[in-house]
Amino acid sequence: MRVAVFGASGYTGLELLRIVLRHPKLELAVATSEQREGIAVGEAFPALRGLVDLRFERADVASIASRVDVAFTALPHAASAAVVGELRKAGVTTLDLSADFRLNDPQQYAEWYGKHGAPEIFGKAVYGMPELHREAIRATDFVAAPGCYPTSVLIPLTPFLKRGLVAPTPILVDSKSGVSGAGRKADVAFLFAEIDESCNAYKVGGAHRHVPEIEQEASLAAGKPVCISFVPHLLPTIRGINTTIFLQPTQKFSTADALAVLREAYANEPFVRVLPEGETPKLQSIRGSNFCDVGAVVDPRSGALILLSAIDNLVKGSGGQAVQCLNLMRGFDERTGLLEAPLIP
Repeated sequence: MRVAVFGASGYTGLELLRIVLRHPKLELAVATSEQREGIAVGEAFPALRGLVDLRFERADVASIASRVDVAFTALPHAASAAVVGELRKAGVTTLDLSADFRLNDPQQYAEWYGKHGAPEIFGKAVYGMPELHREAIRATDFVAAPGCYPTSVLIPLTPFLKRGLVAPTPILVDSKSGVSGAGRKADVAFLFAEIDESCNAYKVGGAHRHVPEIEQEASLAAGKPVCISFVPHLLPTIRGINTTIFLQPTQKFSTADALAVLREAYANEPFVRVLPEGETPKLQSIRGSNFCDVGAVVDPRSGALILLSAIDNLVKGSGGQAVQCLNLMRGFDERTGLLEAPLIP
């Protein structure tokens, strides 16, 4: 199956290249980059030298559509929509990794991102989280891959919301991300001297763009409105998200009970690993992999339920999850190309 990766020189795009190259059913046919047009992929990124015999090209859908079967669009938010619109008109199976098609409410999209570049197909994509929408993903040829923070929150949270085991508000979320989550761009805030040996919160008070996405999917799981208080932090590391969620149970249960809920929900999920009691998720255990490690603790003093998760933001939080969706869409084993062990040490 011939694949195009639009925006292939960004961190997410590069991760997609890495996964596509090892996927036995996929052939990398096109890699686009506006900044590196005409440059050999291996010359621009020596890690790929000898592995990719392509040059970056411009994102010209008219030229590319007839040469590929599937397109991953790893383009910036708001810029992706127009390209996706052209790909859909050309009949190309599309998996978009921006936020342009994740939300269901056009007014909410406008509030957070501005004018939409392809309003005629807004709301047509399936939200690409297999753990929530597996059957819908199998039946579609248009997926909106979830954000990295939402993935780290929704996987541990939704089993409890679906069963009414926790109050839908307040739900407090503390997430910490590696700097690659900010994208491959020049910005003083992300210089080594600015982030090393430091950690800081940003976009506090409901200001982060992932809030409406999390609330949308959490509310669908709960069958009622859910309100999230979300505080993201920047870690001095490259990859990974570690998330902690604080909840108020609607009934009394123990840590063992909470872990049993997670084990039941994810017993057949190939990429969700429920940790044993007393163990908490670590970034070093998931780095470079498509796994999401989850854990749970009930605080006996306050009665609070604490859920924990760890993912690689570039894999399960982005490119890996998109490939997982493509596997479902095309009837491949869901794990194909994705069962690489985490990078240790």
